[in-house]
Amino acid sequence: MGNPAAGWTPERRKRQSEAIKRWKPWNQSTGPKSPEGKAAVSGNAWAGGHWLKLRQAIKDLNQALRVQRNQFGE
Repeated sequence: MGNPAAGWTPERRKRQSEAIKRWKPWNQSTGPKSPEGKAAVSGNAWAGGHWLKLRQAIKDLNQALRVQRNQFGE
C-alpha cells in the first residue's frame, strides 16, 4: 500500500471507496433488537444527573448551616 505517512493516493482512496460500497457496513450496524439489549444501551447517551442533585444538596446544606450559624450568633 506504499508509505502510510504519505497519505492516501487517489487510487487507494478509490479502491477503499469501492470496497466499502461492496461491504455496506451501514447495513450491519443495526443496534440491539431484544428488549434486554435495548434496555442495556438505553442509558448510553445519558449525561448524568447525579452530580446536579449532589450539588443542589450541598447548596441546601450550606444554606442550612449558614442559617444555623446566624441563629446562634457565631
